[in-house]
Amino acid sequence: MGKKKLSRFRELESFDRVFQPSFEEVFKRDHYLKGLWCREVFGNDRALILELGCGKGEYTVGLARKYPGKNYMGLDIKGARIWTGAKAAQEEDLANVAFLRTRIDFVNSLFARDEIDEIWITFPDPQEKKKRQKKRLPGAHFLNRYREFLKDGGRIHLKTDNLQLYKDTLELLRYNDLEVEQESTDVYSEGWNDERVSIQTYYEKGFLTEGTKINYLCFRLPAGTKIRELPDESA
Repeated sequence: MGKKKLSRFRELESFDRVFQPSFEEVFKRDHYLKGLWCREVFGNDRALILELGCGKGEYTVGLARKYPGKNYMGLDIKGARIWTGAKAAQEEDLANVAFLRTRIDFVNSLFARDEIDEIWITFPDPQEKKKRQKKRLPGAHFLNRYREFLKDGGRIHLKTDNLQLYKDTLELLRYNDLEVEQESTDVYSEGWNDERVSIQTYYEKGFLTEGTKINYLCFRLPAGTKIRELPDESA
């Protein structure tokens, strides 16, 4: 491991609002802050917005800057990436930002029922191989897991450069009769006036430079109804 990466890992440990639970703290057991993030970490009862697979944390920090009246948390397993957003939040003294370094597989050990108001999924791995599609963050498997901690009817935002992931997700939502509030296959050419969607990450800027169009979905996830997988047409 390079010196730069090691230095960032050490610095992460010094940041006030970066949490790095061990495997033992979250494997088949509840984290000690489950259900208590707003009260114990942010010191308020405001809405808590979660970004999954937050990478460098640019979206988490960008949203926190624009909406200081809400709490934001970014989750990712890559500490060297999280460092970028955590460093910015620390230097800017953004009291409404926190980061979690852990695997998304453990997300249900971290958040209690109705604890999360909204979820953002920005530029996730599209998991294009058939055998890996159940690992898609906006897929049925994970949507059913999010239902356990997202408030009833809470919004999920998907922003992706991958058109097929966008189309597959939209098909899944329609198959399950989920409410789609916004859909776009080119958010920057449709004259949108939504500050949330206009935030651009390092990787997104690269996609745009290459001429890649950015897709966006905003939908609501109700409690109580299991999300069904799309029928396997190859079966």
